[in-house]
Parts: sequence; structure tokens; C-alpha cells
Amino acid sequence: MATDDILALLIQERDKLNRAIEALQGAKRRGRPPKSAASAVSPVVGGPGKRRARTPAQRKAQAKRMREYWAKRKKAEGK
Repeated sequence: MATDDILALLIQERDKLNRAIEALQGAKRRGRPPKSAASAVSPVVGGPGKRRARTPAQRKAQAKRMREYWAKRKKAEGK
């Protein structure tokens, strides 16, 4: 037998074994998994990755805090 023939037989045997193993393990899929039912539902408001909107008063207070913070840092650099 030629080396190419032996190689072809071994590849066929390997493919058969891989299919048998997949059948015994519950037929694992290759490629992209299907969409889950949980992701099909609309996302929860305020869930992970969502930022809470700030009110104008909260933004103003934050801006004031940051101005004070940077003024303090600038003053400390001058020493």
C-alpha cells in the first residue's frame, strides 16, 4: 500500500471515531452557539453595562467636585 492510501484510511477512521465520540458526548456543535432564550428577552433596564442617567443637579454637583479636585491638584503641583 502506498503512503497516500494509508493516510486516507487513517483519516477516514479518525473521522468515524470523532463522530462516535460526539454522539456519545451529546453531539457537541461546532461553530457559533444558537441564541439562548434569555438573550431574546429585552434587556433589563439598569442591568450590567448600563449607566444610570444623572439629573442636571447631580451633574452640576459632580462638576463642582471635579473643579475643586483639580484646583487642589494644581495648587499641590505649585509647591
